[in-house]
Amino acid sequence: FLQVLNEKKLQEVDSLWKEFETPEKANKIVKLKHFEKFQDTTEALAASTALVEGKLSKNLKKILKKIVAKDAHEQLAVADAKLGGVIKEKLNLSCIHSPMVTELMRGIRSQIEGLITGLPSREMAAMCLGLAHSLSRYKLKFSPDKVDTMIIQAISLLDDLDKELNNYIMRCREWYGWHFPELGKIITDNLTYCKCVRKVGDRSNFASSDVSDILPEEIEEDVKAAAEISMGTEVSEEDINNIIHLCDQVIEISEYRTQLYDYLKNRMMAIAPNLTVMVGELVGARLIAHAGSLLNLAKHPASTVQLLGAEKALFRALKTKRDTPKFGLIYHASLVGQSNTKNKGKISRMLAAKTALTIRYDALGENTSAEMGAENRLKVETRLRLLEERGIRRISGTGKALAKADKYQNKSEIKVFDPSGDSTLPVVSKKRKIQEVDEPDTEVAVKAKKFKAEMKEGTAVEDGEPVKKKKKKKDKEKQAQEEEVLSEELPISPVIEVR
Repeated sequence: FLQVLNEKKLQEVDSLWKEFETPEKANKIVKLKHFEKFQDTTEALAASTALVEGKLSKNLKKILKKIVAKDAHEQLAVADAKLGGVIKEKLNLSCIHSPMVTELMRGIRSQIEGLITGLPSREMAAMCLGLAHSLSRYKLKFSPDKVDTMIIQAISLLDDLDKELNNYIMRCREWYGWHFPELGKIITDNLTYCKCVRKVGDRSNFASSDVSDILPEEIEEDVKAAAEISMGTEVSEEDINNIIHLCDQVIEISEYRTQLYDYLKNRMMAIAPNLTVMVGELVGARLIAHAGSLLNLAKHPASTVQLLGAEKALFRALKTKRDTPKFGLIYHASLVGQSNTKNKGKISRMLAAKTALTIRYDALGENTSAEMGAENRLKVETRLRLLEERGIRRISGTGKALAKADKYQNKSEIKVFDPSGDSTLPVVSKKRKIQEVDEPDTEVAVKAKKFKAEMKEGTAVEDGEPVKKKKKKKDKEKQAQEEEVLSEELPISPVIEVR
């Protein structure tokens, strides 16, 4: 514990480092008040771990109680605000944490050898190095973030074992197929094939061997019948021994793979139970392995979780300006596999959204139950059923109750095309058109009658005698000539026909 001698110089935070350029200057600012040495590295490690986690160790609590008894009125400067809150809560001691305190601590660390006398620099460096190594080892050993490392290693090993098993089984079938080719078509299961070959060896031994513990009776009879008429080539005993040794390797690896899968399932249920319920232990473990850790996976949004494992396809689609992929590793989940091709994109998007919630719950939550994962899985299954059946069901809640909706009635309105909007000419009604056609004819007839009357009056005045009746034939000829003359003189107005 160090006591500040000159508090005025601490107010200038930017130039505070100048007061710690030399040990002499540093001794004018702060003074050693109390120093207690650790007994061994274990005690120092325990105290350092408590300080890192923001907790109050037993030794520090005892020393602070002594200080409280003497100087309770003074403030205690702490580098960690969380630790200061714990000290204030338990010991009722006033603590301060600010940028000025941070600069003060940095200056004290730079001149710690000059402030604490009686400790050689070599011993101080050795103690700091040993404590740093112990603290790093403790963090790696007990860090809860490193527990998912076991899942990452297990799923990687499981994938490697599957590849090796496929290669070994293919080689075994091809190798023994030269001797007994019909056996590969009769026995389709790889593990059963290897067990049968290891037990019998040469195909001539099938007739006298009992493989009822490996094969059903019908298949056993087919194998024995095929062995008698086989077209395979003869092989030596040494070849058969090597094939049997390869079969032993396949059986051992298969048994170890089963054991590793059970281990992975247990670890996934312990670390990420909700994620396991949503997508299964294999897909969940691959997502964790792809992200690096469960905490890193929890930081990803749902869209990234949906496309994890399809990064190459995504960037290729963005580069060529084509459609982006709809799913990555999440495609292998059982819920996506159950849906048809049309709905796979929708289900993978909804599953990724719910999976992102369960991942954050597993990584950051304190509860270890899988109820949240089961509830979200039920919602996704309800959505899948809704898409496939196209029924009206409620997605929220438990998904069991029917949604209340009014009966839909289709109301269609038939609209007729109006051709008048296509023309830019003024619209004229039919009645008006007929009137325009009839008006010129009536005007011509009226003018003709007036002209006749005037002509009759003129003839009567000139002769001074009453007008005599002429023959009807001559009157009709004159009337026709007059009408022709009038029709030539009077123009007929044009008729505009609108369509």
